[in-house]
Amino acid sequence: MSSSPPSSATHPDTPGAPRRGRRKEARPGELLDAALDLFVEKGYAATRVEEVAARAGVSKGTLFLYFPSKQELFKAVVRKNIAGRFGEWDLELEAYEGTSSELLQYCFQTWWERVGSTKASGLGKLMLHEANNFPEIADFYRQEVVEPGHRLIRRVLERGMDRGELRRLDLDHAVYLVLAPLMFLMFAQPIPSLCIPDATRFSAPEYIRLQAENVLQGLCVRSA
Repeated sequence: MSSSPPSSATHPDTPGAPRRGRRKEARPGELLDAALDLFVEKGYAATRVEEVAARAGVSKGTLFLYFPSKQELFKAVVRKNIAGRFGEWDLELEAYEGTSSELLQYCFQTWWERVGSTKASGLGKLMLHEANNFPEIADFYRQEVVEPGHRLIRRVLERGMDRGELRRLDLDHAVYLVLAPLMFLMFAQPIPSLCIPDATRFSAPEYIRLQAENVLQGLCVRSA
């Protein structure tokens, strides 16, 4: 007596396969997206892994298959949204062929498009609020985000100085000329009315453009 053909439910690649078999590879990304939302909304301390799992539509046990602790989950969120981008940004800097003024304007605009205007900008604000209570993740954030960010800005400024397009400045302090306007914009979100009286008329892209021009006024070599 011949056996009946196997059910399609036993083959994950068939149209009738169980959803969990087809979604296995997608789950880490879904968990990281849910975790980013909750960390930014509630902060690190108040976010529970059960909430992250529920928002991603999986069990807490499934979450722990990918991320063994809340701390590791947070680190993965930071790497995906900010820290993991520095390699890409370093390559862009090496390949950039424009002037130093164009490069600095590009850096301001790119930061806004890829970080500042996204939920990832809330991670920096979270760290400033909770760093004292969680020194280990504060050290991680400094090593993975703050220090590489400073090094990247230093490289941009050094490039301009070596090309004779930017004035020679103390780089330990000059990096903050670039960072300061971006930090203001980060803190102005997500409630701009706290920092900007007429927030309805405020344009972040226009602010970015003006700040880049303002910084360049101080950095560029002045003609005789």
